[in-house]
Amino acid sequence: MTTKNFLDQLMTIPKIYRVKISPKGNQLIFSWKNIHSNVDVFYLDLNANNGPFALTKTPEATMAVAFYPKSNAVLVGEDKNRNERVRLFRVNIDEPKKMIGLTEDNPSFFLRGGQVHPNEKWLIYGANYDPQKKKEIEPTWIYRQNLETNERIILAKPEKPAWFSPSLNKIGDYLIYSRKELHPRGEQIWLVTSDGNEDREILNFGRKARVYACWLPDSKRVAFITDTKNGEFQNYYSLGFYSIETEEVQWIIDDSERNVEDFAVPLNGAYVVVIEYQKARPQSSIINLESMDEWFVPRIKGNLQPLFPSRGDEWIGSYYSSTQPDELVKFNIKNPKPEMFSPLTKVWTRTSLVKEDLTEARDFDWQGKDGLPLHGWLYQPKQPSGKTIVYVHGGPTAHSEDEINVELQYFVHQGFTVFDPNYRGSTGYGVEFEESIKEKGWGGDEQNDILAGIEALIEKKLAKPKKIGITGTSYGGYSSWFAITHAPLEVIAAAAPICGMTDLIVDYETTRPDLRPYSEEMLGGNPEEVPEKYYERSPINFVADIKGKLLVIQGAQDPNVTPKNVEEVKRKLDDNGINYEVLIFDDEGHGILKTKNQKVLFKKLADFFEQALE
Repeated sequence: MTTKNFLDQLMTIPKIYRVKISPKGNQLIFSWKNIHSNVDVFYLDLNANNGPFALTKTPEATMAVAFYPKSNAVLVGEDKNRNERVRLFRVNIDEPKKMIGLTEDNPSFFLRGGQVHPNEKWLIYGANYDPQKKKEIEPTWIYRQNLETNERIILAKPEKPAWFSPSLNKIGDYLIYSRKELHPRGEQIWLVTSDGNEDREILNFGRKARVYACWLPDSKRVAFITDTKNGEFQNYYSLGFYSIETEEVQWIIDDSERNVEDFAVPLNGAYVVVIEYQKARPQSSIINLESMDEWFVPRIKGNLQPLFPSRGDEWIGSYYSSTQPDELVKFNIKNPKPEMFSPLTKVWTRTSLVKEDLTEARDFDWQGKDGLPLHGWLYQPKQPSGKTIVYVHGGPTAHSEDEINVELQYFVHQGFTVFDPNYRGSTGYGVEFEESIKEKGWGGDEQNDILAGIEALIEKKLAKPKKIGITGTSYGGYSSWFAITHAPLEVIAAAAPICGMTDLIVDYETTRPDLRPYSEEMLGGNPEEVPEKYYERSPINFVADIKGKLLVIQGAQDPNVTPKNVEEVKRKLDDNGINYEVLIFDDEGHGILKTKNQKVLFKKLADFFEQALE
């Protein structure tokens, strides 16, 4: 298979996002990439055998949001040119591809969430918009929009910016949402009535306490996880239930030996799915809300994430690995054997590639310069060129998994060894590991972790000095900038940052309002409070030290790491006589998503590193 054909075939591997189930549990919607030219919403009737069909087909990224209560229509969100100014639409299931606009086209604000009230007359969402002043504001307020008259009523007015998606309970009398009123790290859960008459705090475990919550099926209790109890921070998350009637908390899981990082409450049934991680591999358990029994889903090769109950011991889940495309499957929760799975999306029929064409992600362990145990993924080509690409995930509060990354698969096919490190600050390794990035802040120990991983590769003769490049998007882009401005040529000889921060002050001033608390949390304050740290950790101030090759990539519509980062660094590069290339995608935002653009990007990256690492 030729290189071009292989890239074309890789771009036919489907990627699934945002799976939603109908209230009765017999219908699914999900967003699917690489079926059309962008991401679109697909529908699946679980009682039929005709497979998924498209509800949308647009040139824009369109995401599944929710079913209407009667399950005869769905709510979808369209992100035009990835500027994150989402518009909500109704799509009737019996009228696919006919999108009925519910909110403004390309609004002057960021819209969060979206849920239709059981009366099907009200649409609930968050937006950082003041209707009286008719302008965008810092905090996100909660709105109830009348779908017949378009009248908007404000239900809640948080005072400080925070990212959240308001969540309506099943019967429609209450919503929960999160605030960040006390500290950039801390969150508080608030309860507001759908008529707007009551808005009060219900969960607050401390100024810096993290807490995530969602409704239980009875509409009277809220499930949540927190890393703080009785005002004391703990190095693990506890799972609890809160009653809105009695205001009492019942602790369900409180075990320091368990690495609970997430949970989900299926819309159908009476279960809580608890998600733990061991070295970035998910391990799920199921809590039966009637008996309160918990059982662990047996481990299998690859990753299996239970999503929704079906019948008896049969569940619907997501099955994936670095050699298995995202597949929605029916499986036996007590005895999950891949050979017995019933595929619902039949992904292998949508590509001519087979499992053997893909490269497996292998565990790679090393130590940080302070001795901290670290882990990531190594992809080794069948015919190595002797050149290595380091791919750094974004976040940093995220992690790379054993899953198909089309970009990395293409690099490996081109002969590159690929190293995908989960540095300190990543999720998937416990609260203490995730928090450790804050000891010195961005641009500190986590960057040394990446460099230590590269040095370990060289020591094990898995990489060669001066033959190593680095790339990544968002925080991966920042890490690429940091490496090319700080690491010796033997360790990093080329960098291709994608949508990466260059000047942390510029980034703070131009990013979305809800992201500024994240910068404050990670750096210990805002630019006025800790100016020296923002300066020291900004790669723009060290571009004179660049010795290797540089390719700068940016989405022109990016509201997260804005193009201002590129404008400023280009001036500094020019002032210092540093050679570089620039690739701007006018119709992309934070990261390059459209299939046609990804083909251009991946080929450009491979060609750049091939030449730069000669």
